[in-house]
Amino acid sequence: MHQAFLWGGFILFVLVMISIDLGLFHRKSHAVKTKEALIWCAVWVSLALLFNVGVYHYRGSQAGVEFLTGYLIELSLSLDNLFVFLLIFSFFRVPKHHQHSVLYWGILGALVMRAIMIMTGIALINNFHWIIYVFGAFLVFTGVKMFFTGDQEIHPEKNIVIRLAKKIFPVTHEFHEGHFFVRLKGRLLATPLFLVLLVIETTDLVFAVDSIPAILAITRDSFIVYTSNVFAILGLRSFYFALAGMFDKFRFLKVGLAIVLTYVGLKMLLADIYKIPTILSLTFIALTIGLSILISFFKPEKTK
Repeated sequence: MHQAFLWGGFILFVLVMISIDLGLFHRKSHAVKTKEALIWCAVWVSLALLFNVGVYHYRGSQAGVEFLTGYLIELSLSLDNLFVFLLIFSFFRVPKHHQHSVLYWGILGALVMRAIMIMTGIALINNFHWIIYVFGAFLVFTGVKMFFTGDQEIHPEKNIVIRLAKKIFPVTHEFHEGHFFVRLKGRLLATPLFLVLLVIETTDLVFAVDSIPAILAITRDSFIVYTSNVFAILGLRSFYFALAGMFDKFRFLKVGLAIVLTYVGLKMLLADIYKIPTILSLTFIALTIGLSILISFFKPEKTK
């Protein structure tokens, strides 16, 4: 009963906040300005920290540290993924006043997909303990690969979901306000905005393959894992618009994330030998991400 109350209360809170966000403040499509985005960044981060205080008070210090660590990991990975969203919007030439709507619906889909992946991941670990070594090895591999290869080129036009969608729906050549579908001459047509949404959703699914095992290395409490994921995702749109013109300045963030992914992968591999304290993981992750951002600002890339 207690668990059902927690889950029900949290889901209700998320639905209310999303309704306020879109229904009250972003009811009309408009280009989100930096000041507005920064205010919403502060709102979402403050709500996450207040929730963290509640977790600490009602669930204990261990759960509180686990939530904060998970939130920091998910938020850091999300910041790196925002650059990919920028490339997708640029490729499809999405007008700025439509980008918020696409990210909104993309995030709703991400909330559902993350819930399914989290429950599946926890069920696999609980029933097949050896799977933690697979997750751990995958994270180490991903971290090392990210460290040495850096950014990967994005080719939205090669996305298999896009090709399938074009076979199912005829697509218009132009945007029709903020609509994903339009009816012209009796035919139902998809708009380019619908294709953008599909790319955003499938891209987030790929991102989740890294982020879900990463947080499962910190805790297997489904409530902590999901809530930390949700708070990171909810603030994603605001961070996107706040940092849209600064992505090129985070040149060392990828290095920091590579180190973090390698660390949590090793933590998972060593789980049966030595359990690294969560507070130590929180400190290491916070310092690594913080230093990577600071170094990025103090050692910017030379203008080409």
